[in-house]
This record gives sequence, C-alpha cells and structure tokens, in this order.
Amino acid sequence: MLPLALAMVACTPAPTTPAPVAPEPVGFDVREVTDTTMATPSGMELLSPRPGLYSAGQPAPGDWSTIAARGVGTVINMRTADEMDGRDEAAEVRAAGMDYLELPIDGAGAVTAENARVLARMLEGIEGPVLVHCASANRSGGLLALMAAREEGMDDAQALAFGRDAGMRGTEERVRTVLACDRIGEDGLASC
Repeated sequence: MLPLALAMVACTPAPTTPAPVAPEPVGFDVREVTDTTMATPSGMELLSPRPGLYSAGQPAPGDWSTIAARGVGTVINMRTADEMDGRDEAAEVRAAGMDYLELPIDGAGAVTAENARVLARMLEGIEGPVLVHCASANRSGGLLALMAAREEGMDDAQALAFGRDAGMRGTEERVRTVLACDRIGEDGLASC
C-alpha cells in the first residue's frame, strides 16, 4: 500500500504562484476608452477601425506627441487649407517625429471613388500605423468606407460598418449613393 501512496504524491502537481502582473506604463498620457478607441490629453478620440489604422477629428497641437507615442508614424490630413485657419499642422506633426501627408476633401461631395483610390494608394506606401483625420472623422470615415468597398473588395454592408467604426456619420448617405452608382454602372445601365 505504501508504494501506491508514494506514487500518488509524486503525481500531484506542485503548487504554483501566479505570474507577476506587468505594471502600467508610466508617463504614457493616453486613456484607453475601448478596444478600438483612445483619447488624447485634449479629449479628442482616436478610432481604430482596424489594426494600424486610426481615424479622428482634428487633433489639438498638444496631442501629437501622445499620438506618436501610440506608434503612429504618418498622419494624413483631409482638411482643406481654408479649414486650417493658418495653422501649420505639418510642422506640428513633423516636430512630434511623424510623417505628414495631405488629401484635402472639401465636403461630402469630395467623398468620391477617385479620392478613395488616391487614399488607398497613399496607404499602400506607408509602413506602420497611420492616422487619417478631418475635422470630425466624418469625411475620413466616409472615404475609408468607400475605399474599403471600391479598392479592397469589402461588401457594401461591411464597408459601411467599417466607415461607421472610423467615424462616418453625415457622409454615409453620400457613400451609399456612390456605391449604388457603382452597381448601376457595373450592370451597364448608367453611370452617376
């Protein structure tokens, strides 16, 4: 009987201690909001419709270092020069160590298949995380939705959901119109 008791003790796993929990990063001034969003020190929300891609409204001058600390290496500004009111966002972004590109989208009417194609080509050439922004994320979300459908082959429903995740609100009707025109054109009936 004794050998059986020894065998049972030998098979009993040793007690384990829980693995140490890594401390929260110190000095990283970003509040996690959800799995797909974060807020900057000014309270501006960065949306992340997919890994490596952020969309947002206009960041404040003091937000750029926090955005760069998040790993963003390139910023694409979709606001027009008139909207920027003399602000030198290119200098702000470069001072934070990121690359800066512009794709001015002047209102919902500029959310077009051609501009979606341009955005897709811009994103193809970028290594690492990128932030695409306009004044409120509405135009950037709309153009990202159109890009997903037209350039990436996402079906309309998925592309619209993707656009909403990226901040599309008021431009959704425009995106739906462009997508519907594409379907009509593909059927050979008409082109919008």
